[in-house]
Amino acid sequence: MTTSTSTSPAKRPEDENLGLGANLAYGLQHVLTMYGGIVAVPLILGQAAGLAPAEIGLLIAASLFAGGLATLLQTLGLPFFGCQLPLVQGVSFAGVATMGAILGSQGGGGLPAVLGAVMAASLIGFLITPVFSRITKFFPPLVTGIVITTIGLTLMPVAARWVMGGNSASPEFGSMANIGLAALTFAIVLLLSKLGSASISRLSILLAMVAGTLIAWALGMADFSKVGEGPMFAFPTPFHFGMPTFHIAAILSMCIVIMVTLVETSADILAVGEIIDTKVDSKRLGDGLRADMASSILAPIFGSFTQSAFAQNVGLVAVTGVKSRYVVATGGVILVVLGLLPIMGRIIAAVPTPVLGGAGIVLFGTVAASGIRTLSKVNYKNNVNLIIVAASLGFGMIPIAAPNFYHQFPSWFETIFHSGISSAAIMAILLNLIFNHFTAGNSDQQSVFAAGYERTIQYSDISVLRDGDYFKDGKLFDADGNEVPVMDIDEHGEQVLRRKAVAEH
Repeated sequence: MTTSTSTSPAKRPEDENLGLGANLAYGLQHVLTMYGGIVAVPLILGQAAGLAPAEIGLLIAASLFAGGLATLLQTLGLPFFGCQLPLVQGVSFAGVATMGAILGSQGGGGLPAVLGAVMAASLIGFLITPVFSRITKFFPPLVTGIVITTIGLTLMPVAARWVMGGNSASPEFGSMANIGLAALTFAIVLLLSKLGSASISRLSILLAMVAGTLIAWALGMADFSKVGEGPMFAFPTPFHFGMPTFHIAAILSMCIVIMVTLVETSADILAVGEIIDTKVDSKRLGDGLRADMASSILAPIFGSFTQSAFAQNVGLVAVTGVKSRYVVATGGVILVVLGLLPIMGRIIAAVPTPVLGGAGIVLFGTVAASGIRTLSKVNYKNNVNLIIVAASLGFGMIPIAAPNFYHQFPSWFETIFHSGISSAAIMAILLNLIFNHFTAGNSDQQSVFAAGYERTIQYSDISVLRDGDYFKDGKLFDADGNEVPVMDIDEHGEQVLRRKAVAEH
């Protein structure tokens, strides 16, 4: 009996285990990158619900705990759950406006109604994941490149606000001190990337944050006085904020949010697969979406909300080149610990916002650069892919350039399109379908937007030809039948004789 090694599965880049020390360091870097985003949603909704500061703290701890568990499920995976890619999960921003509207409406049911709507809508999303898992063929590099680029561009305003101080109500917002601290952190990232070893370069974001925080502390711009306030240990109590209640209107509005979340998560999974150069098929995409929805169903039990992949951590994977899912899983463990140890969360919360902003400029810019790199692989020859890119990016930038653009539209429409990421993703998918899949009715006359490449020859090439010159068997001869030497350029840029075909006949 003979055996074949061809059937053994190839080693996937995301399966590399870097060891405990590296996993902790890079995992902490992932947590620092997304910490501000994961605590922002419970902070906003807790204030909208009128909760006391201590209750808001529990809401934040619950989101850290649920995000950590969701990250572990997504990265390590179970049968039928988890895409096993380096994706950090956390509270999705997509539903902030909708959940805020539920809290603000009379008879809306308050926080229990929000938690109930999240559970019910996520269950519906879970049931329809088989549909979304079969759309990978509609996400070619043309679409994923647009989405990745838009993710990076969409996050740049976040980085800019962090650079200015984060809190627009503060008198120090936009001060030269804040911007200077961010610029110093930014410079440290670049310096470590240039001068450091490979390991230091990969940790440049984390090391720059630590250095920036120490500098801020020395300058009196970092406040650690409140780190000791509050409990050292607190386990999220199930249904602490009351048993979920289910209201039809709230559930329907959250269903729209879940649709957007499914689109964004699909794009994030495919984007990470593109960045780390690993295969993502419909089964893997389906497993990732099921983990996303299952986490969103269970999160309200602890007092958290819809879970999805964090776009800024997609950028961190791109900028560091660390592809291991075990690194991100370690970050998930850190998130769970932070959810159980509020004091650790208070320490990380003390990192000055401008420090996050200085690192965020590099981080989010790298996301956009990764998208541009993906778009460079797209074929623009004699098709309308160029106009698909132009229209989708332009459409995605509308809510970034004018945040109030959709305020007069129906609430369901605003919920979908107020996110530049979902706007660009939906437009790219639709235009790709219309122009590249449903080809019936396409004009055979090239649009002015098509980047067509017709056969051309430089004038300098034909200006040296003389009457009677002719090509035969791939060689150039003059009127007397003498072969004319043909010059070429070698890899060093030097002219060399080339006696072979210069034109096809």
